[in-house]
This record gives sequence, structure tokens and C-alpha cells, in this order.
Amino acid sequence: MADIKPFLGIRPARESARDIAALPYDVYNRQEAKEIVAKNPKSFLRIDRAETNFPDSVDTYAEEVYQKAHDLLWEMIANGEFIQDESPCYYIYELTMDGRVQTGIVGAAAVDDYESGVIKRHENTRADKEADRIHHVDTCDAQTGPIFLAYRDNTTIDAVVERVKNSEAEYDFTSDDGIRHRVWVIRDAADIATIQETFAGIGEIYIADGHHRAASAVRVSQRRRVEGDGKVHEYDHFLSVLFPDNQLKILDYNRVVRDLNGYAPEELMAELEEVADLVMSSPDAIHPQEKGQFSMYLDETWYLYSIKPELRSDDPVDGLDVALLQNLVLEPLLGIEDPKTDARIDFVGGIRGLEELERRCHADMQVAFAMYPTQISELFAVADANRLMPPKSTWFEPKLRSGLFIHSLKD
Repeated sequence: MADIKPFLGIRPARESARDIAALPYDVYNRQEAKEIVAKNPKSFLRIDRAETNFPDSVDTYAEEVYQKAHDLLWEMIANGEFIQDESPCYYIYELTMDGRVQTGIVGAAAVDDYESGVIKRHENTRADKEADRIHHVDTCDAQTGPIFLAYRDNTTIDAVVERVKNSEAEYDFTSDDGIRHRVWVIRDAADIATIQETFAGIGEIYIADGHHRAASAVRVSQRRRVEGDGKVHEYDHFLSVLFPDNQLKILDYNRVVRDLNGYAPEELMAELEEVADLVMSSPDAIHPQEKGQFSMYLDETWYLYSIKPELRSDDPVDGLDVALLQNLVLEPLLGIEDPKTDARIDFVGGIRGLEELERRCHADMQVAFAMYPTQISELFAVADANRLMPPKSTWFEPKLRSGLFIHSLKD
């Protein structure tokens, strides 16, 4: 059963929350992060991406970079830019994007649950990306970026959340990208007990986004346990925001390919007829409307295709739309055998719109494929089967902000 505990949250002073809150560290490259920090010196990116404090000649992964992150964080805590609650709390984190609201519980999830499979994964992690966050967490002695977890909606938790949300929010601001962020602190002992006991009765929690951050937190815990005393410590839990599945929306994660693998456009379309039925074509962008459909942009025209029913699959992985496109089109026709390593393919998050696919085809690519979004139920099914999704299967929006909640590893 899930162990989601309240914790002594370190968080911004109310007047600083908007300036400190930042998109996740891996959204930006080094130059982009540097520009953000130059415009807003309070941005949490200066801690999450501490290389922004150094000349470009300093290696991103240099020891002094991680030490700078530690020093900045604890200086901000010491001077009151961050405050720490006096007793363990849960927090409510609400994000509103384009009128759609999703509300999560901020708590600390157990490393044991990750290791035992109560917290389920759906993608692999890369050792190099893990190493960076392991070093960052270990040096800072704190987890600074929350892991995005999902659970099947629960009326008991919903009732507590809705009641607390009737009170005044601790933070209420709109970020530059138009997302509204509101936070409430749950201090009431009865509410804390209800939430903790209810999660203890939930058998499956799912990582929606943040696999590398989760794996890194687990590695830090494992390292420290080797020298530990056998007791439960703060490093045995990791910072998380848990959302009910019925409030989540996955956006499409689209594909662009550099060339047609030797095919002329009309030849490629003739080959496609073997695996998919052409539904319509248009000079205007066409979004897939249902599972099993994909759109293709080629030579200034959009084509909507529906994969032939007999070629679809009930398998939780092979039946995913991104898997069907890969197995029926990208690999056999366009020669993309390994989308993780092939330089001829790139991926475009649905937040950028189909206009970005057209732009890429005018710039450096020849053909684009727009996907029907993976559903949260499909993510759960893959994780429940202990399987992995193909690369770039899900794009979650809105993104959780870093810097609003920090979990200290100090006992």
C-alpha cells in the first residue's frame, strides 16, 4: 500500500513565490536557462541549473556548479526568501491551463514503494541524466523538483481537497505562460490523517512525468542507507505531487522525419495505403480525432489516415498509437529502426501545435506525423503490465513548477 507522508516543506515567502517558481530544469538548454536567470535573478533555475552562475567555459557538471546550487539554496533559506513549516504538512497544488483545472496533493512518497513496484514506471531512464540529478540532490541535501505521480481518483481525498480549497490560498499567481498556480497548506491533524490513511489503502501509484528525478532520489537514498543506522530518514522519501487520473490530460507527442528514405511522395502514399485508409486531405491542419488515426503533413498538404482494424493490437504496448506508427510506418517504410538514436527523426510536443510541424517541414524536415494522444488509462495499463512505453509517448501539460516545494533530506 502507498506510503505518502506529510513533510516539513521549505517553500518561498509569499511575496516571492511567483518570481522563484520555474519550469523544470530539463525544459531548457544551458543558454536558454542563462537568459531566464538574467531576466529574473530570483528564478529557481539558478539553483536547479547552477551553471547559469558561471561563464560558459565552466563545465555544466563541474563540482563547483553543484556546490553553488547548495550554497544558493541554503543562503535563501537563511535569509528568509524561503521559509519552512513548523510541523509536517501536506500541500494542495492547483494548476489551471486554458480553463482546465488539475489539483494535486504534495507529499513525500516512499523509496520502498518505488523499489517494490507500488509506484509504477512506464519508461526507462538514462544513466547520464540520472547522474546529474543524483549529484544535485546529494550535494544540495534536498529534493528541489517534484515527481509528477497519478492515482485513480478517490472521493475521500477529493472531499478534503475541495473543502480546503474553500479557504484562502497561500499562493495565487499566474506565470508568464498563462498558467494559474494556487497552493494551500494542509496543517489540520485530522485532514492529514485522512489523506495519509487513504493513500495507505491505494495499491498503485503511477509516475506520469519525472522518471529521472524519481530514479535519482532513489539512488541517493540507497547510497545513504549503506552508511545508515537502519532507521527511516527523510532521504527514504521523495518529493511528489499526486494527481487523480480524471483530472489529467496527455497531449499528443508528434514526429518529424528528415527524408522519405528514398521514396517519392506519391510512392510513400501508395505504400501507406497497405496499412492505413486515407480519410481526408486538406491544405489546412488536421488533428486526429480518435484512437487509431494519425495525420501526415507532406508537400504542403495534410492527410488524415486511419490504421486498418486488422493491424491494430490489444497488447498494452503494441496497441499504442505511437507504437503502431513506429511498427507500421516509421520502421518498415522510413527506415527509423531505433527512434531513440536515429538522427533522422525528431519529436515535437503537442503544446507547440501543428503549426510547428509545418514549420519544421519547411525548415529541416520533409514529413511530419501528428498523433492521437496517449490516454492516461493506456499509461496505467502499460505500467500495470510491467512494460515500457516507446520513447516520447506522452506529453503532460501544464508542467509542475520547481522551487515552490523543497524537501530537505536533513532529519
